[in-house]
Amino acid sequence: MRFAIQWSMQQKIELIFFNAVHVANPPGKEYKPNIEVEERNATRELKRFVSGLYKTMHCKPGKYSCVAIHGISADISITDYCQQHSNIDYICIATHGAGKIKKLFGTNTGNLITKSEVPVIVVPKHYRKKKIKRILYASDFQDYAVELKKVERFARPLKAEIDIVHLAWPGEVMPGKEAFKKLSLEKPSYKVGLKIERRDFNQSLLKNLRNIFNKSNPSMIVMFTDQHKSLLEKLFLPSKAEQLSFTTSIPLLVFQKS
Repeated sequence: MRFAIQWSMQQKIELIFFNAVHVANPPGKEYKPNIEVEERNATRELKRFVSGLYKTMHCKPGKYSCVAIHGISADISITDYCQQHSNIDYICIATHGAGKIKKLFGTNTGNLITKSEVPVIVVPKHYRKKKIKRILYASDFQDYAVELKKVERFARPLKAEIDIVHLAWPGEVMPGKEAFKKLSLEKPSYKVGLKIERRDFNQSLLKNLRNIFNKSNPSMIVMFTDQHKSLLEKLFLPSKAEQLSFTTSIPLLVFQKS
């Protein structure tokens, strides 16, 4: 919520604070709870909480609404809501990490990263309000021309700088820096930094990426993930973006690969 409010302070956006409510039947009770009443009560509590948060952050509220909907799990409720409201541009959700069992069978955040068509912003649980100034886009250079335009569309209204980082293999041919100057559709003058790092094969890819993120200390990280994997690929070649979401200390924006 703090991240979303900070975002709305930098860019005129509408926020929808969403609460997935699981209404369970009380054990040993014959009557069924009234879901509509529970949703109204949860919406009222959410409105009270959001209003108080704006006050503690000393922020003037922009346009926002509060929604509480009954559902079996948060990720399914959020996905269904986004499918019913096609004007939603991003999903913003907190992460609390995950144990080995949850990493295997999926968390709400992990499931959204690997399944949602709407880009997902993952915010670490200890996040505090911070202006979004610099965005680090981790690229594999497979489709960077298309991907960078998506990153730019997110960064431009925030007036945030963009740095591309790539972990290179030995002998890998890199695109020239001049190529990056021609990628912007709207304003070719938009500055994009480029950092090419040699991969340390004594460490995992995620460890390499974390080292770069810690050194650069960006406001946000952007990654693209392939959602079209077979079950075996998901088990043995899991999404790096999903894995990073379990331990990130920096807000992470994940797009679906084309």
